[in-house]
Amino acid sequence: MPRYAGSMPRPESELNVRAERRALIDLALPLVGGQLAAMSMNVVDTLIAGAHSAHTLAVVGLGSAMWSIVIILGVGLMLAVTPTVSQLVGAGRRDEIARTMTQAFWMGLGLGLALMVGLWFGEPLLRLLKVDAALIPDTLKFLRAAAIGAPALVLTFCFRFFSEALGLTRPTLVLSLCGLAVLSVLGWALVFGRLGLPELGPQGSGIALAVTTWLQCLGLAAYIAWSPRYKGLRPFAYFAWPEWSAIAPLLKLGAPMAMMLLMEGGLFVASALLIGSMGPTAVAAHQIAINVASVTFMVPLGLGLATTVFVGQAAGANDVPRVRLRAKIGIQFALMTQILSAGSLMLFPGAIAALYTNNTEIAVLAAKLLALAGIFQFSDGIQVLTASCLRALKDVQVPALITFVAYWPIGMGAGWYCAFSLTRGAPGLWYGLCAGLSAAALLLLWRLVIVLRQPHRWHGDDSNPVSSFH
Repeated sequence: MPRYAGSMPRPESELNVRAERRALIDLALPLVGGQLAAMSMNVVDTLIAGAHSAHTLAVVGLGSAMWSIVIILGVGLMLAVTPTVSQLVGAGRRDEIARTMTQAFWMGLGLGLALMVGLWFGEPLLRLLKVDAALIPDTLKFLRAAAIGAPALVLTFCFRFFSEALGLTRPTLVLSLCGLAVLSVLGWALVFGRLGLPELGPQGSGIALAVTTWLQCLGLAAYIAWSPRYKGLRPFAYFAWPEWSAIAPLLKLGAPMAMMLLMEGGLFVASALLIGSMGPTAVAAHQIAINVASVTFMVPLGLGLATTVFVGQAAGANDVPRVRLRAKIGIQFALMTQILSAGSLMLFPGAIAALYTNNTEIAVLAAKLLALAGIFQFSDGIQVLTASCLRALKDVQVPALITFVAYWPIGMGAGWYCAFSLTRGAPGLWYGLCAGLSAAALLLLWRLVIVLRQPHRWHGDDSNPVSSFH
């Protein structure tokens, strides 16, 4: 008998749709707020750098693009925690969660250390991409300072996704707000040389980022260890050395997720690095536009993280109609939020660009890019929500292939052609972003429709990632 057949759920028409919507909103609001606060850290970095000098803004823009690779890989791999734990919660198998978290911790620590080494020796990549030689020395200083925070960043994602999978999303909001406050003060002081600290320019921005990341990691770990909300799960009371038989299922789930995010994020990172060869004006304009677009993306992203938990718990409980309803509600909400962001970016691009810089040349180019960002808002919302639903159902291999095709042959292919063959410059690369996101949205939505019709596949090949402990 299929796993989903024994639960005998009510038909979808009998579910309380209003209650489901309200439950998703309650789950999502702290995550949306947390994502906006987290992204505001990047905005603060950009504003501080822009106020310091155009050179600092360009350096922080390039350094942030490289740092985003760390974020993408860290989030992608540790996202395996969310569907795994949420399905265990839905299935009533809470006693297995601490064991899963122990192995997720080791996996995250290994990745964090590897990323730290990669950032430290990032000079060959900058030269390979023909980044303006005048920007390389300070970009390396930024990267090597920020690299110290890479292990803390990945472990923060591990702890955070564990908490979110339990339906405890408020810690994410508090964590992000505290990080924003620390980074704002420390970044300003180190970049400009205030509060008795030396003026370090771009390097100061990297140091502030690393310090803030470690404080967030240690703070969240302490809260999970001491808060009574997590006491019954004993996430830090259970200890075991790394065991490949237990880590492998997490990697099997997390690696395709990391690839999905890397394909999308890599498209944006590659675009930023290619724009680095177009001069400081193009780099600064792109940094402004991508900064704003990233802020608007935080709303559907936070909603998507909540939907992963929402759908995953229903899948763990084998409630087929509720899984389908919750996926539908998540996508509906995403479309509603994107109406506002698309309208704002397309109607007021010049006013938004003027908030970041008083350099007319930079502001004009940034406004053009912001208008293009407005065009892909709906595609961005659909692709992130459908990907979130597929993650909750542990369907990751085909979506990973879809994102590769959408973002690279289609997205980067179109962007490269428009930017260099048609000599459209930075806007040409943004045409590619529009094409890639639109292709991903359509293909992932098609995949979700197929998977929702096949409940027997919702638990993956191995629904118990810690079976080796028994």
